[in-house]
Amino acid sequence: MFSGKTEELIRRLTRAQIAKQKVEIFKPKIDTRYAKTEIVSHSRLTIPSRLVDNPWEILEHARDAEVVGVDEAQFLGLDLVTVVQTLADQGKRVICAGLDTDYRGLPFEPVPQLLCVAEYIDKTLAVCMQCGNPAKHTQRIVESEERILVGEYEAYEPRCRKCFVPPLPPYPDSNQLALTMTKKG
Repeated sequence: MFSGKTEELIRRLTRAQIAKQKVEIFKPKIDTRYAKTEIVSHSRLTIPSRLVDNPWEILEHARDAEVVGVDEAQFLGLDLVTVVQTLADQGKRVICAGLDTDYRGLPFEPVPQLLCVAEYIDKTLAVCMQCGNPAKHTQRIVESEERILVGEYEAYEPRCRKCFVPPLPPYPDSNQLALTMTKKG
């Protein structure tokens, strides 16, 4: 968080609009921190967007688009990967912004899968609020064990690897992980 992901997304989508490309922009309904009908960066840059409950709605609304933007991709689930690949296979440019890890430092699906299928990847880093170094982690500073807790500075702060303090236990029990893998496989 606080690394400029949404600002960069807005910049790229604005440039596509300036180029007179047909642009459709989406964000998950869960994210109403600043506005319901706009993507808004922490620095208050905005661009109109459409709220969606699930990634399949993106396919419906992006039929005529040349460029598709998706903010907060981590909130849309694994089906987003299929939707993004479908759009890209149709010749559309798809630009997604999202967190690749959660507050525990674990992969935040579907972003790791999107990274695997993307042609281009830009990883933005914030500034550690403890020491000023580049920050790749999101430190939750309020009590909650919910994986998804939509918030801003009151709930999170950027931290570097050295200053990040994962919650205990930070990683799933290895026996639980094996059990989960067995059940799925």
